[in-house]
Amino acid sequence: MVGFNLGSVPFNPDGWGPPDSTATTTTVGTATATTPFAPFSRSEKLGRIADWTRTYNNPARLKNPSDSVFDFSADDSFGPNALTPDDDASFRLVDGKPPPRPKFGPKWRFQQQRQQLPQRRDEEVEARKREADKERARRDRLYNLNRSGGNQQRREAAIFKSSVDIQPEWNMLDQIPFSTFTKLSFSVPEPEDLLLCGGLEYYDRMYDRITPKNERRLERFKNRNFFKVTTTDDPIIRRLANEDKATVFATDSILSTLMCAPRSVYSWDIVIQRVGNKLFFDKRDGSQLDLLSVHETSQEPLPEAKDDINSAYSLSVEAAYINQNFSQQVLVRDGNKVNFEEPNPFANEGEEVASVAYRYRQWKLDDDMYLVARCEVQSLSEINKQRQFLTLNALNEFDPKYSGVDWRQKLETQRGAVLATELKNNANKLAKWTAQALLASADLMKLGYVSRVHPRDHYNHVILGVVGYKPKDFAMQINLNQANMWGIVKSIVDLCMKLNEGKYVLVKDPSKPQVRIYEVPADAFENDYVEEPLPEEEQVQPPTEVAEGGDADATANEADNEAKTEA
Repeated sequence: MVGFNLGSVPFNPDGWGPPDSTATTTTVGTATATTPFAPFSRSEKLGRIADWTRTYNNPARLKNPSDSVFDFSADDSFGPNALTPDDDASFRLVDGKPPPRPKFGPKWRFQQQRQQLPQRRDEEVEARKREADKERARRDRLYNLNRSGGNQQRREAAIFKSSVDIQPEWNMLDQIPFSTFTKLSFSVPEPEDLLLCGGLEYYDRMYDRITPKNERRLERFKNRNFFKVTTTDDPIIRRLANEDKATVFATDSILSTLMCAPRSVYSWDIVIQRVGNKLFFDKRDGSQLDLLSVHETSQEPLPEAKDDINSAYSLSVEAAYINQNFSQQVLVRDGNKVNFEEPNPFANEGEEVASVAYRYRQWKLDDDMYLVARCEVQSLSEINKQRQFLTLNALNEFDPKYSGVDWRQKLETQRGAVLATELKNNANKLAKWTAQALLASADLMKLGYVSRVHPRDHYNHVILGVVGYKPKDFAMQINLNQANMWGIVKSIVDLCMKLNEGKYVLVKDPSKPQVRIYEVPADAFENDYVEEPLPEEEQVQPPTEVAEGGDADATANEADNEAKTEA
């Protein structure tokens, strides 16, 4: 049996460790000359005797201060330098690889399932999917941008022009931001009917059953006259003003514009006349209030060229034309007409007028302040032997690419989505219609959906459907607060009553959500219409010589003879 020679261990009487004297160095001392040794004192904490987990793969990692005593990385006698050149330099006692990840958990399962899914490489399918995602993202963006109707980011308003040219001699008195309108509130008692004029025809309920599959062509009513008379030109209002029935006079169109001002984007203007202690709200001849805005609150810009059939002005004229014809087509035209106390105050004898009734109503704004407004209703309906007043309005579709919703496909199955899109794109117009129905105390408001026969044909239209709403319920649906509406009117009336006698104009800024009040001369807006001269070739030239006059007479006689021959 081979024995184990421990050797002699020298004794150091002066302290710990081997003796410093070379004389006492033995075989063991010679053998331990290459053994790493870290001297320490008794005050230092003794950490590890041997650390088999230390790695040198990441020298930049944070070190534990307690390991500094046992750090032999700087010692040439330890580590790779102490090994023979034949050994592998990458040799490590401990494997430095990270432990393998466990193959369980939701993340691993999802990755495994995703790797197993088949990859579809069909280019046509991929292109169709990208288009669908793009269209969905566009609709979501439009919905989120224009949901509230008042605080959303608006279109670039630089392209919009002021509804009236601001003259340099006008004096700006005040400007009111729309943010102050949203905080106003004022409650008014129930109005009192002073007079009811005109005549109404009954509503044809057959139009409630119209769908896109059995659409009805929109007819034209050229023989019926429609009147857009301002406040001071109304003989009934002049009579009521002379009788001191009120101090403030207006029409439902003007009041609804004021009530829904925070929702407006396009510029508009209202003429205000202070005569004595009375206040008259008027509109100019050819004002924007006579037309109906289209896509006013939409984020999709319309063509800027005025002669384009899809420009803002062309669509406004088209919408007014559609609205008038629709209000007369959905009636029972059998000659049965209900006439009220007085005939239509604007029609001449024997003149065929549209079905419309004017309700002159009085509201109490203060102890000594009353407001009288002319309100319109377009039709009658009899339900359970009770007579109900109706207002008739029509929404028009001109091109599905602008709205993103095709009425012919969605109106029957997704009518709510169609209405929601119209509420985004035409929030101001729908709010004004609702305000007018509330002012007239209409029992029902009918909304028609009218579309072009072809997107490029703005002359021919079809009715795709008619839906009825109660004005108060619809006002709640579109977030139209009656107290806020009257608060806006009351604040503007109080502001104008503090002004001196004269003429003023209230203008909506075309690029900012605010209105401005200007003091204008007394004769402003009275001579707005300027007839443009005809070109020279179209002007009638007077005869300069007798011969030319004779030739002209001969030509006239020849034309008369040809007319007689044709007759």
